[in-house]
Amino acid sequence: MQPDDWHLTEDVDDFLARAGDFLRSRPGPHVMQLTWAERVRARGAEAFGTEAPIFGVLEQAGEVQATFYRLPPRGFGLSPLTAKQADALAARLATLGYTLPSVSADHSSATAFAEAWQRHTGATPKLRDTQLRLYNLGTLTPPQPMPAGRGRVLGEQDLEQVMSWCREFAKAVGEDVTIDADTWADTRFADKRYTLWEAPDGTPVSIAGMNPMIGGQVQIDIVYTPAHLRGRGYACAAAAEVSRAALAAGARDVVLFADLSNPTSNALYQRLGYRTLADWAVYGFSCAAPEVS
Repeated sequence: MQPDDWHLTEDVDDFLARAGDFLRSRPGPHVMQLTWAERVRARGAEAFGTEAPIFGVLEQAGEVQATFYRLPPRGFGLSPLTAKQADALAARLATLGYTLPSVSADHSSATAFAEAWQRHTGATPKLRDTQLRLYNLGTLTPPQPMPAGRGRVLGEQDLEQVMSWCREFAKAVGEDVTIDADTWADTRFADKRYTLWEAPDGTPVSIAGMNPMIGGQVQIDIVYTPAHLRGRGYACAAAAEVSRAALAAGARDVVLFADLSNPTSNALYQRLGYRTLADWAVYGFSCAAPEVS
């Protein structure tokens, strides 16, 4: 395999024309590729920074084998790939002088690329503390009994409520983002559809969001209950309701990520019918400049 087997482009439409069918053939492992490509297509590359994005497609004998994306200054996302594919890609990017802050992918692919990038650039990879598991919904099994209250899909009239909950969520997970009326449209939270679980008196107690459907697949993102309301089944109810909404919208596949350090949330999703699809890893890199090998 040669490094130049990788086709690189700054044009998201070119990327999707080449790799769209490949990505949609296995939407679960490609959820991040599909999500970010669609965001760039919908919002324009300038919405994500001053540097142009870069997308890559590995094509051999007329067939797509793997892909990647990067939206500077964000990290680098990979589809599943082999160690040889990772090495060829690292060699190509190093030759072109790229620097990468991080790489994320299924654990095997991320590790293979991190090792290859170190060989070709000298940059030292470090596995991030947060380890994720990607789940795919099998048969939805709502909790029995459900907690008292009801689920409600939020609309435009609920924007202030949504922003408030998303601010709480971002703060809880350490996400550095400003969420208010002026910044909302530029955040990753703006394109989601939200379901709220309300107590019988109408008090909001938990929220769950889902991304737009892409390739027949919906990603659930976010699920959040304030700390003082946890342990009462509200998150499970909200997650069940948003999963039901995704299926009702016609999704063939419903996926979500969970932090492996949180056994409560992982057990919750498994009770609802979610099954492990892949373990996910993120490696950060030192700032060593690329060295052509």
